[in-house]
Parts: sequence; C-alpha cells; structure tokens
Amino acid sequence: MIELASVAWPPASIRTERLVLREPEVRDRAAFIELLASPEVHTYLGGPRPRDELERETLGVPERWPGSFVVELNGEMIGQILLRRAPENRRPAAAGKVDLGYLFLPRAWGFGYAAEACAAALDWLDGVLPGEPVVLATQTANVGSMRLAAKLGFTEVERFHAWDAEQWLGMRSPVTPSG
Repeated sequence: MIELASVAWPPASIRTERLVLREPEVRDRAAFIELLASPEVHTYLGGPRPRDELERETLGVPERWPGSFVVELNGEMIGQILLRRAPENRRPAAAGKVDLGYLFLPRAWGFGYAAEACAAALDWLDGVLPGEPVVLATQTANVGSMRLAAKLGFTEVERFHAWDAEQWLGMRSPVTPSG
C-alpha cells in the first residue's frame, strides 16, 4: 500500500470548469476558521469548534498536509477536500483505505461545487495511486452527503451506530489503469 505521504506534494493546482483545488495558504485562515466554527457545516459532524479556540490555535498555514485541498471559487476559499488514510481503529471495512472527506461553507451549498471538487480530487488520486479503493462515511440523516456519495459512485458497505446517530460507510471501487 502506497502512502499518501509518499505522493509528491503539493501537486499542481487542479482546475475544473468553475473551481481550483490547491494547497492551503496563509490567506485561507479566516475561511478555515469560519468553516470549522460553522454550526451548519458541523450539523452532522459533532458540532462546531469554538471560534475563539480556533483563532488561538490556527496559526500560519492551516490544514497544510498531504491530501488537504482548498476548494477555491473566483479566488476565494469555499471549502476543503480531504484525502487521508483511514486509521486502523476505524471500521474494519475502512481501515487502511483512502478516506474522502469534504467541508463547504453554507453559502456554497446547492451549486454542485462539492460534486465537482470531489470528482476532481478523486481523478487526481486515481492518477497518483491507481487502483486505490476509497471510502466515505456520513450520517444517514445527511441527505445531501448521501446523494453526493451516490453521484460519485460510492456504494454501501455497511451502516453502523456512532456519535449517537446512524452512520453510512460507502466504498468506491478502484479505477484500474487500462493498458
């Protein structure tokens, strides 16, 4: 299994029809704080973090590590895509696989940006780690996230109860290079 950390990072910016996926920069600090402190964004994620705590802790370039992409629209951060190895203590079906996560500011909801950005990140991953399966977990109550998972080609592996709610784990079959 190749680690995400072994992939050349940061990659060149990924451009889609409307968006740019890029490495986080210092100028993204305020948007990251807004994202992590938003009650709407964290409805299904255990609640927001206190803004004052985030202001103290978020120094320099926030969330800068391999697999963390800022999603930019017209020069402004509107969200984040996360690709990271699922920890071994996670659900057995997810352990060791690449886990796709995403957060978008509420003002960016309903325009298809999450689908566009996630598809671009998955295409990038297929290029650097061909044949790698990807998992995605969400609460079943999060209807938008469930729709996005289906649109991206994730199929249900299991449902489980955690954090006082029913959770859904889906997997996207690896794309194998043709050749």
